[in-house]
Amino acid sequence: MAASGYPVGLDVDGPAAQNRLSVLLRLIFAIPHVIVLYILLLVAEIVVFISWWVILFTGKLPAGMANFVANVLQWGARVGGYYALLTDKYPPFAMGEDSSYPVRLSITPQLEGRNRLTVFFRILMVIPQAIVLYIVTLVAEILVFISWIVALFTGTVPAGMHNFIAGWLRWELRVNAYMLLLTDQYPPFSLN
Repeated sequence: MAASGYPVGLDVDGPAAQNRLSVLLRLIFAIPHVIVLYILLLVAEIVVFISWWVILFTGKLPAGMANFVANVLQWGARVGGYYALLTDKYPPFAMGEDSSYPVRLSITPQLEGRNRLTVFFRILMVIPQAIVLYIVTLVAEILVFISWIVALFTGTVPAGMHNFIAGWLRWELRVNAYMLLLTDQYPPFSLN
């Protein structure tokens, strides 16, 4: 379980020097990951749809389904961190946890004792999070753009911007994990 007590946690190393050429070409470098992740996310959506039915009928989430979705989310966290300039280290083409990578997502899926009612109404329950997170995402996107310009000239992302972007990614991943049925615990409205 993550340090905050929530079953989804994101640890991000502090700001470090970044290669200016890598910063300039970051969007192009991320394309292979985006293509693979797109396909994996399509499969994960099918797995989540099946999981939704399984949880409604059995009250349990099969470990294999949970692990697949969690692994896709962990890969997406690394790519998101790379894309958002939280690290200059190119993410590995791998599913699952990677403790050596500067952006680490830990997930403890809730397999047993699922609340069927909250699973049934999950899409409605996530609406308040989606509204607030939409606004936070707009701010984060502006900061990522500003960070990109700053990193082009200085070779690093300022600590304040880095921390806000890391917090935004943390929040987004918690909401995604909740929406993808990995936990019944409602995500906190927090960057921490």
